[in-house]
Amino acid sequence: MRAALARLAAEGLVDVGKTKSATVAQPSREEALDAFEVRRALEREVVRLVALRWSDEGERILSTQIEAERLAADEGDHKRSVRLGAEFHMLLAGLTGNALLRRYLEEVVGRTTLILAVHGQAHPQHDSLAEHVALVEALRAGDGAEAERLVDAHIAAVEQRALTQDAGGSEDLAGILSRFTPR
Repeated sequence: MRAALARLAAEGLVDVGKTKSATVAQPSREEALDAFEVRRALEREVVRLVALRWSDEGERILSTQIEAERLAADEGDHKRSVRLGAEFHMLLAGLTGNALLRRYLEEVVGRTTLILAVHGQAHPQHDSLAEHVALVEALRAGDGAEAERLVDAHIAAVEQRALTQDAGGSEDLAGILSRFTPR
C-alpha cells in the first residue's frame, strides 16, 4: 500500500500528509494548464510516429477500442466510456514502439484524468468518440500533419471541459477514483 501511495504521490495524483493520510491531489489551474500543454505535445508526437508506422494490426487494435467506446457511450456507461477513451490514447502510444514515450504519456494522461475528475463534469462521450474516429481515418491515410492537428484539437476540447466547468465541492479519494474503476 505504501509503495502504491508513494507512486501516486510521485505522479501528482495524491497528496500524502504528515499523518500518513492520503487525499486526492487538488491541482491548481496553473498546474492543470501545464499538464494539458505537456499532454498535447506528447500526443502530437505519438500520432506523428503512428502515422509513419501505420499497420493493419494497429488499425484493428484501435478500431476494436473505438467499438468498445461506442458501445459504452450508447449504453450510457460513463465510467467505462471515459476509461476506454483514456485507454485509446495509451493504445496509440503503444503503437509508436517507444516504451519511454508510452510511459510519459501514461503519467500525463493519469494526471489530466485526475484534473477532469476533480474539476470537470460528466459529459456525453460521443464527441470524443467522433474525434477518435477522425484521428484513425487520418492515420489510415498516412496524414501525420492532419493527425497532429486533430489530436491537438481533441486534447484542447478535453482541457476545455476540464477547466471551464466546476464539479462543485470536494470529494474523497474513493469517490473520485470510483468513477474510473471498471464495474
